[in-house]
Amino acid sequence: MPLSGEYEPSPQRWVREQVGRYEATDGREANTLLDTSLPVVIFTTRGRKSGKIRKMALMRVEHNGMYALIGSQGGAPQHPDWYYNLKADPDALMVQDGADRFDAHARELEGEERDIWWQRAVAAYPPYADYQRRTNRKIPVLLAERRS
Repeated sequence: MPLSGEYEPSPQRWVREQVGRYEATDGREANTLLDTSLPVVIFTTRGRKSGKIRKMALMRVEHNGMYALIGSQGGAPQHPDWYYNLKADPDALMVQDGADRFDAHARELEGEERDIWWQRAVAAYPPYADYQRRTNRKIPVLLAERRS
């Protein structure tokens, strides 16, 4: 069942516009990161405090129908808000990859499994490696797995 509730668009104009165009065109438009040719996926969560629906475009890191969410925040010292939203409610997640939309469960990866997905993430978006060098925190890797 898709997440329902009041949608609160991102305060960042480019994020709002990208999410809107991506959703309106089933990912035929606005499907890459800014001026790169690197693909993105739309993730929808629920704010842990507000209860409002939140949407963001993250790099497409997919393997066997599962998707990694990389909490890089460009190497900032703190985790992104969506990380805390998913830690509070790991089932409040929807993934949209092109026209394919599905409910998912998120879990944080550790150890060897995290290392494998981190390598996939860096292969999909090489700047992640630089982001990790910029911050003292270990960038979290969450895995979105389809729910029945």
